Parts: sequence; structure tokens; C-alpha cells
Amino acid sequence: MESARTFLWLTFSALCVFLYIEWSNQDTALGYDSNQESTAPRGLEQTLNTADESSESFQENLPSINSGKLVANTNNLKDKSETSTISNNVLSITVDSKGADIIAAKLLKYYPSKNKKDNKIDLMYVNDPLYEFHRLQSGLLSASGEPSPTHIENYSLSSRGRNKLSFVWFSDDGTKVTKTLKLNPDSYLVEVTFLIENMSEQTESYVPYYQLVKDNVEVERSMFDVESYSFDGGIIYDGDSYEKQYADDLIDAPYKKTHTNGWFANIRHHFVVAVLPPMGVEHRYESEHDEAANLNKVTAISNSNITAGPRQRTEAGFGIFIGPKLQSELTKARDGLEVSVDYGRLSFLAKPMFWALNKSHSFLGNWGLAIIFVTLMIKVIFYRLQESSSRSMAKMRELAPRLKALNERFGDDKTALGQAQMELYKREKVNPMAGCLPLLIQIPFFIAFYWVLLESVEIRQAPFYLWLDDLSSRDPYFVLPLLMGVVMFFQQKANPAPADPVQEKVFMFMPIMFTLLFAWFPSGLVLYWVTNSLLQFAQQWNVNRKMAAEKN
Repeated sequence: MESARTFLWLTFSALCVFLYIEWSNQDTALGYDSNQESTAPRGLEQTLNTADESSESFQENLPSINSGKLVANTNNLKDKSETSTISNNVLSITVDSKGADIIAAKLLKYYPSKNKKDNKIDLMYVNDPLYEFHRLQSGLLSASGEPSPTHIENYSLSSRGRNKLSFVWFSDDGTKVTKTLKLNPDSYLVEVTFLIENMSEQTESYVPYYQLVKDNVEVERSMFDVESYSFDGGIIYDGDSYEKQYADDLIDAPYKKTHTNGWFANIRHHFVVAVLPPMGVEHRYESEHDEAANLNKVTAISNSNITAGPRQRTEAGFGIFIGPKLQSELTKARDGLEVSVDYGRLSFLAKPMFWALNKSHSFLGNWGLAIIFVTLMIKVIFYRLQESSSRSMAKMRELAPRLKALNERFGDDKTALGQAQMELYKREKVNPMAGCLPLLIQIPFFIAFYWVLLESVEIRQAPFYLWLDDLSSRDPYFVLPLLMGVVMFFQQKANPAPADPVQEKVFMFMPIMFTLLFAWFPSGLVLYWVTNSLLQFAQQWNVNRKMAAEKN
């Protein structure tokens, strides 16, 4: 009995440790195998030649990031700028004529909280530390070193439609560059194209580049703030896995690598801003931290030129995904983009669990009911194992008086007490560790489901019933945590009591401890644990009833 209880304590401690590790240190790159290729944007024709100079030399020609804080419309940009806005049903973007870049991106169906529906989340808003992505910049660098349409150049608005904006820039020799940003209906993907019309008698070559510049805002992690749980910063995807860009690491060793089918992004809890260079084109990726300005920058520079011969025109483009981490939308934008949903080290379990949860929601129509259903399915899968455990626990309950007597008989002689207990277990054909195995097996499933419920934006602010109007936030009235504590209390009563009175008191305190711990967890997670506990209690009660009937 002593070994069983010790193992239970170790298991509980492991659960707490694993939860803390997964919560505080989400820094492992997740792999993704892609068998398909896509283009972003689709349907664009490109005239690309191998660059005569390496992209490293072009990096030196990029305008430096501002030495101070980035503020909308007050960068080191030339001349006066104007802004224009376009939108579809889900996304509204504001474009600055300086660089023809996006400076605001409002998500029309997402709010900071359910009580602030008048405000829309803006993933590039400079005054909100929760969604502070700041500047998304792109442009063309001249292969000859001549002036070119970089992100600090002033464009002129040439045409405007409901879902499309076009800006033009002219060189001194008459070359015209048109930068167009297009929104598709019900999509978070922004298609950006550069159309080069060469009016000169000389061949014009440009190198595309794209970059994200963001304040290095350190969000203090708190178990009481759901928005602080996930990684907040830049990532670079190389075609198979991504690497998180930590400011402290970049100070010592800036990131410099070349990828062909990569992309980069700023991610945080539930949302992502991703730059999607064209597939099949080699790019040099660089990431650095400006300590003076406390800014992080991720840049990708093409290793291929966009070339337009005399009196010719050519175009090239890329994609930008700005929105929630909806897996259905991420996969449509670019294969592999769904890895931005950070499930942690147990993603191999979390992904199928999310699939099951999503499928359940599709026919139940309620995420709370889907959580209950998936929990039930997990219980069905482990039913036989749990039943064996419950029988073992029931037998242990029967042996409790005899174990208590042994404890009183041998007192402080732990060696003799252990030998006597093992002889009793052997004689009665009871394995005290059998009751611990199902709990140990369920730990990784609990952690995986924990991250599914936290990271899945599909469940963000999703209502259940009655007072539970947001499954991603804590229960406002703590009803579920209290119910969980009550269920755990009766579970303790259904299981064998420890022979040691001190242990008995400690274990009776565990329902209170778990209630206080889970009181601050998202209500969806508590709903899962309450459902799991109720099913486990019902199964234990049924086994106890059957075993009592077998004796009679």
C-alpha cells in the first residue's frame, strides 16, 4: 500500500511538473512533412533569374530599422503619406502609401473579450501590447543600386476597389512599379503583386524582400491570464519545421539561413501574421534584435531577380496571412502554416485529439458538448484498462483493514512492514500498482488536451450553456471547479483509504487543492476534467457493485 501511495504522489507530481514545463517553456520546433506544393499567391506568372549578386549584399542596402519606437505614420519615411482601407467579411486592412504596406489589420469577427465587441482585434495596432505586430514591410531592391521602390518610398494610389488597392511608383528613367494588395472574399490571405513596366531601353532587375518589424514586448506569463500562455514572437519555417526567434538568442547569434520553401511569421496566442514568399524560390532569411530600440526584425530576401527587358513588363508576388489560427484557413493559405498552432511537445497526441474534437463539434454544434463527447470516447478506449484498475482498487479497499492492522503491528519497522504487505498482496493476488497505471497513461493525454483547449482559436470565446459563455476563460462563478472538487471527494471515498492516518488526511485534502488549482484554468479544460472524473467515479462504483454481487 505504501508503494502504491508513493507512486500516486509521484504521478501527481509528474503531472504538475509536466504542466508547468509545457506552460512555461514552449520552445521546441515542430516538424511538418509536406508532400504538396502551393503558390502564394496562386496564378501569378513570374520572370525570375538567378541574382548576379548574393542576397547578403542586398541586405546591406535595406533601409535600417528605426532607432526609436515604431509609431504609425511616424517612421523614418519620406514625405507625407496617406492611408487607404479595404475589407472583406472577415478582415479589414489599412495600407500606407509609404511603401504601400499594411499598417493596420482588424479582424472583424474577433474581439479582445466578449464584453468588448465594439472593438475589433487589430494585429498591427501599436498601442496594444497584446497585439503589437507593428510593421509589415516589403519592397524591391535594384540590382544595379539605383533608387527602387523600398518600404520607405512614397507610392501614389492609382486605383481602389472594394477588395483591392493599387499603388504606383516611378523611377527617374520612367520605369513604373505597381504594387497591388488584394483581399479574397471570406479569406485572411492578402495577395500582394509587384508589376514592373520597363519604359527604358535598359534591362531592369529587382530583388524582392519582405520583413516583419515588431517591438520586443515581454508578456509576463501568468496562470491567471490565458492570453499570456503561448509564445509571442517571430518564427521562421524552413519547409519542415520552424524555429522560434528569441531576442536574447539573436543578440548573441543573429539568424542567417537559406530556405527554398519557407515562410516567417509573428505568432502569439490564437493569432498569426505570416509572410509567405513564393514557393520554389530560394530566399535568405535573417533575424536580428536591435537592443537600442528593443525591436525584433525578420527579413527574407529573394536569391532571384525579377527582370524586365527593355519595353517589357513582368510581375511577381507573395502572400500575407493575417488572422486567427484557424487550421482550415491556415492549410488553405500555405501547406505547413498550420504548425503555427503551437501544441507543444505532445503535438502528436494533440493533433488527432483536435481532429476528433472538431469532428464532434461539426455534428453536435457546441464546443462544450464536443469536449464531453471526446472525453467519453477517451474513456471508452481505456475502459478495459480502467476496469482492471478499478477492480484492483476495490480489492485494495477490502484489504484496507488488514493493511491498517499491519501498520499498527509493525509500527516504525518499515522493512518488516513492507515485507508483510508484499506477502499479503501475493497471498490475495493483488497488484497495488495496477490502480496507478491508468492515471500514469492519462497524464500525456491530459496535457495534450490541455494545449488543444488553450491553443485552438476555434474554442476561443465559445459558449457552452447557462453562465458558461466562454470556454477559453475561467468559470466566472467557479461552479465547475467546485463540482470537480465534490466529485473528487466522492472518488476518494470510493477508493481504499490509506493505512497511514496522516496519508489519509493528505489525500482527503487533494480535492481542495485541485479545486483551487483548476479554479483559474479555462472552463473548457475544467469541463473535461469534471466529465472525466464523473465517468471514472461511475465506473468505480459499478465495479464495486459487481464485486459485491459476486461475493453474494
